[in-house]
Amino acid sequence: MPDRYTHSKGDAVATENSTRTRPATRQKRTDILEAAVEIFGNKGSTNGTLADVAEQVGMTHAGVLHHFGSKQKLLLEVLAYRDQADVAELDEKHIPGGPELFLHLVRTAFANERRPGIVQAYTVLSNESVTDDHPARDFFEERYTTLRREVSEAFHELCDQEGVTEPDTVAAASASILAVMDGLQLQWLLHPEVVGLGEASEFAIRAIVNAVLRPGPELESYARTD
Repeated sequence: MPDRYTHSKGDAVATENSTRTRPATRQKRTDILEAAVEIFGNKGSTNGTLADVAEQVGMTHAGVLHHFGSKQKLLLEVLAYRDQADVAELDEKHIPGGPELFLHLVRTAFANERRPGIVQAYTVLSNESVTDDHPARDFFEERYTTLRREVSEAFHELCDQEGVTEPDTVAAASASILAVMDGLQLQWLLHPEVVGLGEASEFAIRAIVNAVLRPGPELESYARTD
């Protein structure tokens, strides 16, 4: 929102100065976030330090704290930065709903192939978040809860469009899509020459969606018996 102007000359000058410096401040924050993505992606959130981040952007430790307050706040900003990058080019700055959501997830996987630093930081921090008192735990708990709900809603809408009675597999399918995307990111980071992140993610998402709409035989039917 635009700044409010007051009748005070001093306030007006302060507002003018704030407006003049804000782009530089935003750029500096972005520089710090991008450095943090690289540092925490390579070293993890425990081994990576604010001093490492500060050195990367040519600042002091105190300078980084001036912008983010603490290492915990910077970690959470890094995670938010990653999610914002996923929707930056969308009109509503939010993931789409309905069947379009599945296509968005595929596009995101292909986009992630071009930003390994963000993927690496996300993977490291998400794995570390399962430990007690990790600063990102609440973030990931809320993130997965929200995404499972939105994917489930997309499944319900898709089933309605296709005339499929909503199966009881939607909850498992929603969790599975998120799990397979994150798991493939890990495999891709370890063996990028073997695993195609976008291609494998598209295959997995398509397979899970088809399993909900047109379920095949139970696995037991494939097992050989004596």
